[in-house]
Parts: sequence; C-alpha cells; structure tokens
Amino acid sequence: FARKMDDNVATLVREIDGVVGKNADEKKMAAFVTLLTSDPDGAESSLKQVASKNSIKHTPLTVFENTAGPTSYKIDKNAEVTVMMWVGSNVEVNHAFAAGQLNADAIRKIVEDTSKILK
Repeated sequence: FARKMDDNVATLVREIDGVVGKNADEKKMAAFVTLLTSDPDGAESSLKQVASKNSIKHTPLTVFENTAGPTSYKIDKNAEVTVMMWVGSNVEVNHAFAAGQLNADAIRKIVEDTSKILK
C-alpha cells in the first residue's frame, strides 16, 4: 500500500515484480500494489505510466479511494508505504515506512524478505 507513487516506490514495485515473475508458476507467488488516494481517476493514469516505464508485467497496480486504506488491514496512518507479505492467511512480513524512509537499503531488505514466503 502506498499513499504516493514516487521513484522509490516504483523501484520497489519493479524489484518485487521481477521476483514474482521468477516464482509465479512454481511457487504460486503473486503481488499487487494499491495506491491509497482521494483521486482514483487521476491516479489510474499515473499508475499506467509507472507500469509502462518500469516494465511491470506481473504485479497489478490498483487504486483504493480513501487515503486511510481498507480498515481490515490496519494500515498505520503515519506510513507512506506499507508492505505486507502473506502465506495463506498469515502475514509473514509487515514493513511500514514513514515519508522518506523507503530507500535503497529498505528496498533490498524487502526483496530479501520475499524468501520468508517462498518456503
């Protein structure tokens, strides 16, 4: 879940999309990105540009009309980006990043954490 789409979020999506592409068939890995926004119509066109520019092929980029996100996910109101990874119905990985915290090191850690769900 992201409250804005910037270069770091796009890099994260591109990296995760690559992992999904390698593991979709055998490990049944899947991913999605949800942009939390008060302007879903405007966001859709920017997400299409991000997908095209970054060659995103395996990860749907979606919008949710509400910056708080779905209440059942309990997304931290101070997090600009929240990354969750599930196995079945169990959340195995949960990272929340305030504005400016998603950087190259954080992206590397998230990509490494995909091993926790690819057992």
